[in-house]
Amino acid sequence: MDTKLYLALSFAMFMEYAIWGAWMPVLAARLLGPLKMTGKQTGWIYATLPLACLFMPLVSGQLADKYVNTEHILAVAHLAGAVLMFIAVRQTTFKKLFVVMFLYCLCFAATLPLVNSLMFSHLAKNNLDPAVHSKWIFFWAPVSWALIGYGLTGWRWKFKAGEQGRDCLYLAAILSVIMGVGCFFMPNTPPAEAGTAPILQAMGMLTEFNFLIFIIVSMIFFGLMQFYFLGTAQFMQDMGIPARNVPASMAVAQGVQAIATLLLMTLLLGSLGAKWTLVIGATFWLLLYIVYINGKPRWLIVCSQAFHGLAYVLFVIVGQIFAESVSKIEIVASVQSLLFAATTGVGLFLGTQFAGFIMDKFRKEEKFQWRQIFMVPGAIAFVSILVLIILFK
Repeated sequence: MDTKLYLALSFAMFMEYAIWGAWMPVLAARLLGPLKMTGKQTGWIYATLPLACLFMPLVSGQLADKYVNTEHILAVAHLAGAVLMFIAVRQTTFKKLFVVMFLYCLCFAATLPLVNSLMFSHLAKNNLDPAVHSKWIFFWAPVSWALIGYGLTGWRWKFKAGEQGRDCLYLAAILSVIMGVGCFFMPNTPPAEAGTAPILQAMGMLTEFNFLIFIIVSMIFFGLMQFYFLGTAQFMQDMGIPARNVPASMAVAQGVQAIATLLLMTLLLGSLGAKWTLVIGATFWLLLYIVYINGKPRWLIVCSQAFHGLAYVLFVIVGQIFAESVSKIEIVASVQSLLFAATTGVGLFLGTQFAGFIMDKFRKEEKFQWRQIFMVPGAIAFVSILVLIILFK
């Protein structure tokens, strides 16, 4: 791969997930702690991204496949998102923060599938196998998430900050500015000759039973992931892990994810194929919830973050590669957008509402009953793995 192209695509992947990783894992601790929001309110704040992903990826995918250069959409969306994230820092009530975060997520959701489609499009143009070469670019997603987690922890240790949790929003805003400016220097990626309504062509793939099963199971596991994002930060603190150590502890997942992306993903795909790689990835999430159900010791809770990293590589990233492998090159942005709309949109939205409901149901005297809470996603994950084994070919 050409060095200039590799650096450009790697920058886009790195910054996209650095922005996401700055606020997603730790914002819940600010909402549940200093702002005293309920589990349901926290769920609705986290639902802003899934709500935006219900339709914004489809809009941006349609635009990128037919009307506007991909890099231009990325630049404008991230710069607008930076402004909104700076505004979000000052919001302390549920209603105002919900509105601002929803507007921000409309911008961010538009960019999520386009970073993937940008990469897959240029790999295809250069006749490079995505299953082999994409790992060197996907690698930067967990690296950025981990570095941001450790950086935020270092910041909190150095300046004794983090109790209010505002710093994660400031960081996301600054990174969005860098990403937005950088996108103006991305490789030229004009719309492909997609014909009429490329998003409808992508949706037509849902008539294929195998692809439909893949989408449904992916939606379920993305929904269950909200138990991880909504619960882990507060769960760790309740188990005795200091708040300033939480970002670094959760970043263990991304360290393992980076290693697995380079050393494990292609190996399993080549030897076992997509089905069993997806099954193995889903099983790691089940193992994570089993550790959470046990609730101790603290070192095992921290180490179990590796399971999330392995699951993300072997289920989420492999799923994106699988979707690309069964799509036509002229609708690659729309297919990636459909996948993001179904998983990060429908899956995460329903999962957010469900997780928030379960967390409130098992909250007594302002304390979460974590064992009962995590038994729910554990049971659903087990059943979903069986469905994947039996029905996905």
